[in-house]
Amino acid sequence: MALKKFDSLNVIPLVDIMLVLLAIVLTTATLVEKKLIPVDLPKAKSAEKKIQYKNIAITIKNNGSIFIENNETSIDKFKTIITRFDRNNTFVINCDANASFKSFIKVLDTLKSNNFNNISIVTQENE
Repeated sequence: MALKKFDSLNVIPLVDIMLVLLAIVLTTATLVEKKLIPVDLPKAKSAEKKIQYKNIAITIKNNGSIFIENNETSIDKFKTIITRFDRNNTFVINCDANASFKSFIKVLDTLKSNNFNNISIVTQENE
C-alpha cells in the first residue's frame, strides 16, 4: 500500500470553527458589557459606595443671561455657586447661537480658573 503525497491542507473547516468561536466571544462580551447577565454580588462591610458625578447644565441665553441648573444668576454669583460643586462633575454648556462670545468666554474662563476640566459644549448637528 503506497502512501499518498500530502500537498495541501483544507483550511475551510478551520475557518468555520474560528468564525463560530469569534461569534460566541463577541456575543458574550456584549452581554457582559451591557450587564444583561444577572450576577449575585457578594456583600462586604468595607465596601465603599461609588460616587456618582452628575452633569451640571449651564445655559447662556442670547441676551447674555446665565442659568445654572435652570436658576438665573449673574457672573459674580456664578463664580461663588460653582465652588460648591465637586471638581469631577461635568459642566454642560448650552449657549445660544446669537449670544455674545464674551459671555461664553466669561463662563468658560470662570470654570477653567476654578480647575474644572470636564466641560462639554452642546451643539446642534448641521442639517
